[in-house]
Amino acid sequence: MTDEPEIIARKIGQVGRITLNRPKALNALTHGMCLSMIEALEAWRDDDSVQVIVVDGAGEKGFCAGGDILKLHDSGKAGDDQAWLFWRDEYRLNTLIHHYPKPYVALIDGITMGGGVGVSVHGSHRVAGDRTMFAMPETGIGFHPDVGGAYFLPRLAGEIGTWMGLTGARLKAPDCVAAGLATHYCPSGQYDALVEALENADLTGEESLEVLLEEFSGDPGDSDLSVTRGLIDAAFAGDSVDEITARIDGAGDGWSAKQAKILASKSPTALKLTLACLRKGGDLSFEDVMRQDLRVSSWCLTGTDFYEGVRAVIIDKDQSPNWSPAADDSEIEQAFAPLDDAHEMSFLEDTA
Repeated sequence: MTDEPEIIARKIGQVGRITLNRPKALNALTHGMCLSMIEALEAWRDDDSVQVIVVDGAGEKGFCAGGDILKLHDSGKAGDDQAWLFWRDEYRLNTLIHHYPKPYVALIDGITMGGGVGVSVHGSHRVAGDRTMFAMPETGIGFHPDVGGAYFLPRLAGEIGTWMGLTGARLKAPDCVAAGLATHYCPSGQYDALVEALENADLTGEESLEVLLEEFSGDPGDSDLSVTRGLIDAAFAGDSVDEITARIDGAGDGWSAKQAKILASKSPTALKLTLACLRKGGDLSFEDVMRQDLRVSSWCLTGTDFYEGVRAVIIDKDQSPNWSPAADDSEIEQAFAPLDDAHEMSFLEDTA
C-alpha cells in the first residue's frame, strides 16, 4: 500500500491542476479518482481565480491507460453494483468535462486509452507529445469503446472513428493531430516548460491560452492517415461487420491484410456491438450516448467475452482469448434496452 494520493489537485496561479497519480498502473482510473476529479472540477467551475484546468499524468509512460478493468471484472463475477457505480460516476465525469465552462487542457503525452480518452478528448484542448499513444482498444477485451466513444468516434472525418473503434488502432501524435483528436502538439521535452508557463501566465484574456500553446507547439511530423485514409473510408463504411471484413479480405493490399488479422483477433460480439454503438451514437446527444454507454457496459457483464478478454489480457496474460461466436442481431439490440429506474444513467447538476 502507498500513502500517495491517487489524484493530486491544487491551484497554482490561475490554473486548476489535476495530476493522475498512479504511475505504476499507468494512471489507470479508479472509482475514487473519478470522484476526486468531479469534486475538484465542481469546486473550480465557479471559482473566478481559476481560469484554466490542466490535467496530466504522473510518470513518463502514461497519461492514463484506461479504467481499473480487473475490478470491473471482479464486480461482474460477484454480481454486485461496484462496476455500475464506477461507470455511472466515470460517465458523469465525462459529461462534466464535455460541458465544462472553462478551458480544459489535457496533456496526453504517453499512453492515452479507454478511460484516459474519456478524461481528455471531451475537453476543449488536448496536447499530444512525442510519447502519445492514443487508442480505444476495448474490442480486444470483449467490451465496447465507452466513455463517450460512441459520441466522438462517429464525428471524426470519414470512417476513421469506425476503424479506431473496431480495430483498437493506436495513433501517435501526427495521426492524433490530423484526426482532430489532439488540438495541439508539444514536443515531450517542452512539456515541463509548458506547464510552468501555464502556471505563471495571466490567462484572463480570451486569446492568452491559445497564444501560449502556440508558442510551445511544433511540427509533429507526417501522419499515416494521409496514406491510409482512402483505404479506411472504403473498408469501414456500412452497418455490417461481415461486409467490412469481406471488403478488407478482398482488398488485396498489405495494409488491409494487417487489418484483417487484427479484426480476426477481436471478440466477434464486441465488434458487432461496437459498430452498432457507433452508428447509433452519431445521431445522439452527449447525454444520450452516456445513457447508451451505461446500458451497453452493463449488458457486457451478462455475457462471457468480457470475462474471457480480461482473463487473457490482464489475469493470465496469455493473449489468447477463446471468444464465443458472435451474438445474433436480436441479442445485440438487447444491449440498448433501458435499465431499471434505479440503474439508469443520472447526471450531476448543471451538466445535463
